[in-house]
Amino acid sequence: MRTRFKRLALLVFTFVISFAANAVAYELHNGPTGVLYYEKDKCFNGYTLFTPTEKNNVVYLMDMEGGIVHTWHIKNAENSIFHSRLLPDGNLLVLRNAKNEDAHAKIGGWAGILDEINWNGNVVWSYQMADNDHISHHTFDRMPNGNTLILGWERVSNDKMIAKGRDPKTIPSEPVIIKGKALTDFWVDFVREVDKSGKTVWEWRLMDHLGKGQDQLDPNYIVPKKAGAGYDSYDWSHFNTLEFVPGKDGNDKVLMNSRNFSEALLVDKKTGKIEWRWGNPSSHGKGAAPTWYDDQSQIIFGSHHASMIGENLISIFDNGSERAEPNRSRVLEVDVPTGKIVWEYAANDGNSFFSYRQGAAQKLPNGNYLVTSTQHGHLFEVTRDKKVVWEFISPIMEGKNSPIMLDAEHVLRTPKGVPVTHMYQNMIHRAYRYGPDYPGLKGKDLSAKGYIVTDGKKWFEMNRK
Repeated sequence: MRTRFKRLALLVFTFVISFAANAVAYELHNGPTGVLYYEKDKCFNGYTLFTPTEKNNVVYLMDMEGGIVHTWHIKNAENSIFHSRLLPDGNLLVLRNAKNEDAHAKIGGWAGILDEINWNGNVVWSYQMADNDHISHHTFDRMPNGNTLILGWERVSNDKMIAKGRDPKTIPSEPVIIKGKALTDFWVDFVREVDKSGKTVWEWRLMDHLGKGQDQLDPNYIVPKKAGAGYDSYDWSHFNTLEFVPGKDGNDKVLMNSRNFSEALLVDKKTGKIEWRWGNPSSHGKGAAPTWYDDQSQIIFGSHHASMIGENLISIFDNGSERAEPNRSRVLEVDVPTGKIVWEYAANDGNSFFSYRQGAAQKLPNGNYLVTSTQHGHLFEVTRDKKVVWEFISPIMEGKNSPIMLDAEHVLRTPKGVPVTHMYQNMIHRAYRYGPDYPGLKGKDLSAKGYIVTDGKKWFEMNRK
């Protein structure tokens, strides 16, 4: 333990100096963990729900200073938990991995089981989507009527994709191996709505909307590499966002986002038609595709977590991966009718805020954003005038607590020990902030039961102005 704190002490001076001026988000990968910075009068003060994704079975609810006010220990979490949300009744929806033998497609974001868990940790509802031909992934949304939208992949044979217009020459020539699973068929996105009994009451299948044009997705679109080639993958569309958007007179929509197409989509729930898409005009012939040095017409790259934040206003986490120009992540607000970006946040130094995969941005009631930079376990709150006023680095490294994060020690590795580019052991897919008046917290004991960094210091106290 003494050795660890000697190493930490060497980093503290540099760390404190870096926050002497206005705070900026940092991803140096070498430094202390826990709450690093906190300007109380500029924050939306409340409780942050987060779920470490790597070898972890605990969901944490944390106060602004890193005090743990509640935890849920998820039983039977075979591999990991992807993310969770707190419902207005105080229950928790948790998306977790199914058993290995039930997961026939371990593509990034795979899950299989959605559990609803009460405050005491008991499962009160569960839905499994993990069989030979389907698996749930990434996300879900509880609707006002009590039904649940779940994002899934369905297995589609090469022949069926060819019949839908896929060029046989663009199909991977060999099986694609992902986490030990050999994929020989396409896994295409679909959305399922289930009621409390588990009955399917509505579905939307991307397979029904393939083609060319504004309201269809081109079956031959392939994510470009900087070198000009394409990625060989049976994970062709890779959706990662699902949000129910209630409309007037029952004119409801479903908001989705495709990482591979780098587009947000609004779908009419009654007709299933794609009514709006934004982010990459080149995917449907409306603009020039990126070159190896120029983004051209494409606006976002590898995007995640689109969310409706007001009438005709959407927020998007733009990862900035696969960009022709230098990588950087951004949080955007987009006006739906015009397609114009009306607000954005990006760090002055692109290396200070960049999540190659995953990520999220929750707009808070005071106008700030809680940003999840997934791959470094990095959460921060940023104001409308683009100042970071709260910052946190998760100390949970593959289920173990560490007061310090080190690039070489805490990089995520394959079973053979090979470092995984851009990924760290403390990843968080998506975090949420809830105010003290949130209905799901009413009457709950929200006193700190301990601190998230079990043997560290409250670094934010050193950085107060």
